[in-house]
Order: sequence, then structure tokens, then C-alpha cells
Amino acid sequence: MQRGVSNMAKFDDLSRLLNSFVGSGLPGCACAVAKDGEILWEGYFGYADMERKIPMNEGSVFRLASMTKVIVCTAALILYERGKFLLSDPVYEYIPEYKETYVYVKDNNGDLKIEKAKNPVLVKHAFTMTVGLPYPFRESPTAIEMRKVREELTKKYGKYDIVTEAKAMASVPQEFEPGTRWLYGYGHDIVAALIQVISGKKVSEFLKEEIFEPLGMNDTAYRYFGDIEERMVACYRKKEDGTFERTKGLLDEYHERDAVYESGGGGLFSTVRDYIKFSQMLANGGVYKGKRIIGRKTIDLMRTNQLNSTQLLDFNKNNIYLSGYGYGLGVRTLMSINESNFNSSIGEFGWTGALGTYVSIDPSEGFSLVYMHQMIPNMEEYYHLRVRSVAYGCL
Repeated sequence: MQRGVSNMAKFDDLSRLLNSFVGSGLPGCACAVAKDGEILWEGYFGYADMERKIPMNEGSVFRLASMTKVIVCTAALILYERGKFLLSDPVYEYIPEYKETYVYVKDNNGDLKIEKAKNPVLVKHAFTMTVGLPYPFRESPTAIEMRKVREELTKKYGKYDIVTEAKAMASVPQEFEPGTRWLYGYGHDIVAALIQVISGKKVSEFLKEEIFEPLGMNDTAYRYFGDIEERMVACYRKKEDGTFERTKGLLDEYHERDAVYESGGGGLFSTVRDYIKFSQMLANGGVYKGKRIIGRKTIDLMRTNQLNSTQLLDFNKNNIYLSGYGYGLGVRTLMSINESNFNSSIGEFGWTGALGTYVSIDPSEGFSLVYMHQMIPNMEEYYHLRVRSVAYGCL
């Protein structure tokens, strides 16, 4: 199913590409491209649920996974615009547990020891993932300690919120001195905790009031409501023989109606139509359909590379998917067209979700692209890089 409403270009190539994805390796996928506040084309291909033979459609709801990050960082920057914090502020000014943090260091024998950190964790470090806290599923000493913290919190509280967890994580020795390296991980969960502490509202409430309701993102949230659960796209694991097995969706436990945890790094669900509205707001100076969400210059700050040469090596070394990109305040940002081999513009930005979601935003063109599927492994390099080149070829 697809529709096109633009005289600007024909999107036949994009239709054929997504059809080929479903024909050769995906249960289903969906995509929309928009410019200057209007959808140019959207398409829905294959199945949202193979067993029940439910076709992918405009109401299909996807787990955003890490594409949650772009929304959460935008929300936090709304507070920045209101003078509620500075990026240079120490996190401990808002979460006192970070007043004294620790770092793993190697001694002369190569053995790990724990030392007090020389530098404070800054708000900017949380936005740019330079804190030194990974995600707990890794096998580093820091990650193992983070898992222990989560186990202790669960034992003590059962269900707990993001602020409770972020406070507890302050006790975990970090992998490096704050602000010195780049490490994918827990930074944006600290950002979410800051939103809750500074605004005095739950993260979900702040997002709903400041972003979702003004933009008409009526199918985007952390927890199930209405018929959302019925409309969730099934998640599949692709086996080596090319067949699919249905699997539990990433972070589905946090979608349950009685859940309280609201992560900054993942956990939202949305539709392509909802997320294209959000992406168009960012592509067009913070305004969508006459409603201003955030300032244009703040978006420019968000999409400016924040990493030094050492941190950039951590971020994109030997990674075709991120070639030519730097990292801003919660988003990858295009720095080099020749290194990226991408027909977009310098300053194009966005992010990706672990189950196959992808957003690309180009303010210089007022253009954005949202693509979604739900599969493990997500095979992002194969699917996303092809979608982006074809979509931008329509400009």
C-alpha cells in the first residue's frame, strides 16, 4: 500500500526497493518521506503480523528502541531553552549522587583498580555519551556492576522509575574519566532522569505535553493504551536458513500498563506517521503546522558534532554505517559527504533503533525520512543505507 502526493519526483524506485526487501528478507516494512511539513510519499509493505496475516498499514505501531533517544534529547533541550540547565553544569547539581564518582583504571601490572574521578560528570557528557557508563548487557566490569545495581533495585523496589535507577548508577565505577572517550550506553537515561528532576513531571508526561500533543502524535508513548497492543508490529528473529521465528519485542515489559520505568535510551513506540511529524518539526526549524516546539538555533546546536578526534575514533572507526558522521547532542550528524558516500547534506542528522527503525533529518532541505521494520538482527547497514540513498535521490 502506498500513496504519493508530490509533483517533485516519482517514488517508483523507493516502492520497488521496499517491495524487494519484503520479497527477499523482511516480514514487512514501512516508510515515509516529507518536505516542508507535507508528506511526499509513504508506503507499507508486507505483514505487520505474519501469523495473523495482518498487512502493514498506517496504524502499525513500532518499537522505537533507540530512536527514543532523539525525542528525549529534544525534550531535554526544550528545558535548556528555558534556562533550566546549562550543558556545562555538573550533573550533581540536579542529581547529588553524582557529586563523587569513580573510574576503573589499570595499574602498572595491568590490573584494574578503582579511583576517584578527577572530573565531574557534566550534563553535556550525558547528552554526548561520554560519561563512561555503557549499557548493562555488555561484559565490561562497569556493565557487570550496572547489572548488579539493577538486580538490587528490583529486589528492593520491584518496579522503580528512571530517577531511582540513575541515582543508583552513580555508584558504579565508570570505564574512563568523564568526557575523555565516547561509549554507547547509559547517558541518555541520565538525560531522562534530568528531565524528570528538573521539570517535576514524569518523562512520559513531559513528552506528551511538550511534543506529542502539540504535534498530534496520538500513537506515541511508553505504555499501552487503547488498541495499541493489538496494533504492535510483531517482532521476528531471522534464522540462518532465512526463515523467521516470532520473538518477544525489545523492552515490551516497559509497555505494560502497570510499568513505571521510562528510559531515555529506548522504550517508546510510535507509527511512521507520528514520527514523520516529529522529524518534520526538526527539519523545519522546530515548527510543524504552525506550532513551535523548539528553536531553530537549538536544533543547530543539537546537530553540531561534539566529539574530538579521539572520541570520533570510538564513535565511527571501521563502521560503514557511521562513516562520515560525528555525534551531536543525542544524534549522529553528517560531517563528510565523501566519507559517508551519502547523497544528503552536511548537517543531516538522526538515529537508529535496534529492531530496524531509522530517521534521517535534513534541515537544509526541510526534508526527512522515516523507515521502520522489526527484526533481529536488524541488518541496518543493508536496509537503511539503501533506503536513504533512494529517498534522497528523489529530491
